[in-house]
Amino acid sequence: MLIRTLIALAFVISGSAVAAETLIAARTIRPLTLLSAADVTVVKDKVPGALQHPLDVVGMEARVALYAGRPIRPGDVGPPALVERNQIVTLLYDRSGLRIATEARALGRAGEGDTLRVMNLSSRSTVSGRVDHHGRVIVGPSGSLLEDMEKN
Repeated sequence: MLIRTLIALAFVISGSAVAAETLIAARTIRPLTLLSAADVTVVKDKVPGALQHPLDVVGMEARVALYAGRPIRPGDVGPPALVERNQIVTLLYDRSGLRIATEARALGRAGEGDTLRVMNLSSRSTVSGRVDHHGRVIVGPSGSLLEDMEKN
């Protein structure tokens, strides 16, 4: 987060972010590439639906191919993947004081906050859950569990 803030500050100091209306890709970028400040350019034209601030994309991952000179839209980028397909992850369930943790296999790629299907290695059942900032998959009513994890 500190790096993203410093990069955005550099854009503001250089004057680029003040007149920023639309972000475009500075070069063709392959999917799954982490974006840096050098990967985007600011233009004064306003393109509806396009991102406007470098901070919106720096440190994010390209979800699709980004072509040089084309605007970058919110769906084109996302948080970097914390979980890769077939990775073994911790599966957590918490409800009414019952807390269960087990291992599961990821059935796709996902970043923080994304919904991910996983296969419980003990029961071989498939469930969906939300990926937390540690790369764990939370299933069931997640409010109290997420709050407890933030305290730890």
